[in-house]
Amino acid sequence: QVQLVESGGGLVQPGGSLRLSCAASGNIVSINAMGWYRQAPGKERELVAGITSGGSTNYRDSVKGRFTISRDSAKNTVYLQMDSLEPEDTAVYYCNADGSEWHRSRYRSFSSWGQGTQVTVSS
Repeated sequence: QVQLVESGGGLVQPGGSLRLSCAASGNIVSINAMGWYRQAPGKERELVAGITSGGSTNYRDSVKGRFTISRDSAKNTVYLQMDSLEPEDTAVYYCNADGSEWHRSRYRSFSSWGQGTQVTVSS
């Protein structure tokens, strides 16, 4: 079973920066896409940014120009550089990965989530 482990969250003042990391481990054959989602209290989980195996990226409008997603395919790791943070960015951030794995002598697809990391933007 593919597992994702996130790190890098914390408390930061408005205008500050944080860098989130998410490493995937397991019998991974390939990863098609990785992404970052977030969920604020009382709100639904929303996509923040995604990146494909080919390097194509997409962002929600509210973070364009402030957040940058990148990946190191050799390490099965995705990053989210968050600059000019705003109080509205406060949420639990989750990593997601989709791909294929080797399981019980056969290939199968997977879609895995990390445990989440808290990001709090406050003065």
